[in-house]
Amino acid sequence: MTGRNRKKKLAAIILTICISAIILFFTFIFFFSDYLSKTNKVSANILIVEGWLPPYAIEMAADEFNKNHYDLIVTTGIRNSEYCLVFTDGYLIFHTRDITAGVDKAGDHIIEVDAFSELDKENSAHFNVFVNDSLTGSFFADKEKRKYDLKWKGQLSKIDSVMVQFDNDIVNEYGDRNLFVKEIIFDHKIHSPYQNNSEFDIGEPHGAIRLKNNYSSFAELARNRLLSLGIDSSLVLAIPGKRVRINRTLTSVLAFRDWLKQSDIEVKGINIITMGAHARRTWMTYNKVLNKKYDIGIISLPDYINGYSHKRKFLKTFRETIGIIYYWILLIPY
Repeated sequence: MTGRNRKKKLAAIILTICISAIILFFTFIFFFSDYLSKTNKVSANILIVEGWLPPYAIEMAADEFNKNHYDLIVTTGIRNSEYCLVFTDGYLIFHTRDITAGVDKAGDHIIEVDAFSELDKENSAHFNVFVNDSLTGSFFADKEKRKYDLKWKGQLSKIDSVMVQFDNDIVNEYGDRNLFVKEIIFDHKIHSPYQNNSEFDIGEPHGAIRLKNNYSSFAELARNRLLSLGIDSSLVLAIPGKRVRINRTLTSVLAFRDWLKQSDIEVKGINIITMGAHARRTWMTYNKVLNKKYDIGIISLPDYINGYSHKRKFLKTFRETIGIIYYWILLIPY
């Protein structure tokens, strides 16, 4: 065999090995996705719902609670950030009359929206701005936090509301397109933060689902959503965890553990509702932190209700694979 033929054969062998490795890697990832997403329910009287779940998942959680006669539904989640998560198409309505009362100077004014998009470029979040129900501005948000300004002529005291309409929500292979809004600013000096000054109408303004932004954690946000679905308020308990940037699942579980230590409720079993490949890490964390004192089950809801992207599934599975290895090390002291 000539040297040239040897090189061709070696290149063919290397190419075959590389292709086989890639196939095996992707096969493993998609097989592991099923392992990470596995549902394993137990007989339980407490249902835990992770507060970051989207609206359709909260509806599924309410259905699980109603059908299986739990004694209590607990929502968990860290304390919310300075930006409001606008997680689906709808209208974030700022009630500004009290803030701008007495500002009667007529003329040109600058109205700013402090916001950013979770995704960028062609996947950026788009929003419209309405002043007193009149369309005044339209923007594509950047991934970087910044202020989007528009001019408005009149008396600020005549403004009853400023609405930020998020209108291009989607989940695709690049992620979940979300809009984050911090506040409305008038003339660079009058601030209207979203907290306690705004409401979120899902879908259409004055529609069937309106959420008041009077919550201080994602746990409380999820509780508000469950109450809007008709669940008795005495049966829904929000247990917020402290505000952190990393280890949010662990922080939420520790908050639940601390509440459980002080509670006199009889625990017959616990089922936890989460989504997709995140289920295994959540289940592992609860079992480890609670030291397997209780029967703990996991319910993994689908990540997608209108189909899914293989690329998106791969990326989430890969991220959760890294996450579960990291949490295995993190949970050693518990």
